[in-house]
Amino acid sequence: MVERLLDYSRLAIHTMTFKPLTLLQIIELFQKEGIPGITVWREHIHDIGLKESKKILRESGLKVISLCRGGFFPSSSAQERERACVETMKAIDEAYEIGAPLVVLVCGAEPGLSLQTSRQHILDGIQKVLPHTQSAQVCLGVEPLHPMYADNRSAINTMEQANNIVDAIHSEWVGIVLDVYHVWWEACLQSEIMRAGRKIMAFHVSDWKTPTHHILTDRGLMGEGCINIRQIRSWAEQAGFHGFIEVEIFSERYWKEDPKHYIQQIKDAYLKHV
Repeated sequence: MVERLLDYSRLAIHTMTFKPLTLLQIIELFQKEGIPGITVWREHIHDIGLKESKKILRESGLKVISLCRGGFFPSSSAQERERACVETMKAIDEAYEIGAPLVVLVCGAEPGLSLQTSRQHILDGIQKVLPHTQSAQVCLGVEPLHPMYADNRSAINTMEQANNIVDAIHSEWVGIVLDVYHVWWEACLQSEIMRAGRKIMAFHVSDWKTPTHHILTDRGLMGEGCINIRQIRSWAEQAGFHGFIEVEIFSERYWKEDPKHYIQQIKDAYLKHV
C-alpha cells in the first residue's frame, strides 16, 4: 500500500518549472529525487546548444516526454506565417534529436485578426508542417489555452476547438495536449475529453490560485487552488490516456524557492492531489 502511494513512475516535470536552473542542473536534480520524466523547453536547449543537450539527456536515463514549443501560426503577414512554420519545423528537428516524441504547439493568435481567421491560419500552418513531422516521426500536440490568452497566444481556447482542428487534420501525428490549468472551467470538459479519446497525447497539471496575480506566472502547486485535478485525470484515463503526468508551473514565487525544497513540495502535491 505504501509503495503504491509513493509511486512516481508517471511523474514528469517541465524544465520551465525550474526556469532559473540550467538543463544540466535540472537533470541532476531530477535524478537525485527520482523523477523519471522530463519535458524540455527550447530555451533550455538553446542555452547550451543542441549537441550538448542531446548528450546530457541521452546519458541522464530520464524519459524525454515532449519538447515545448512550436506554433504561433497566425499573422497578417504571409512572411511571418512562413517564419512560424519554419521555426516549428526546427522544433520538430530538435525534438527528433533529443528523443522527444511530441512537440507541444502554442498555436498563436494576433489581436488584429478575427479569431476565425487565426484559427484558419493555425489549421493551414499545421497542415504545412505535417509532412515534416511525419518524416521525423514526431507528433504535434495542439494545446488549448485559457481564453485569457486568446488575444495573442492562442485562438484555440477549448477542448472542443482543439478536437475540431484535430478532426479536420485527421492525422495520427496530430493530437491534443490537455492542460488542466487551461480547461478546468469548461462546462463540457468531460464529454470533450471522451471525444478526444486516444488523441490525448499529453496531460499537464498545476493549479488555479484565487486570487491569481499574473495570468502567466502565478500558477499554483497542485492542491493550492480550485482545480479538481484528480477528477480530470480520471476522465483522461477513462478516455484512454495512460502516459506521463507532467507538472508545468510558471511561478515567479516558486522560481525563487530553493530547488531542493520546491521539488519536494511538487512530489508531495503530486501524491496528494493528482
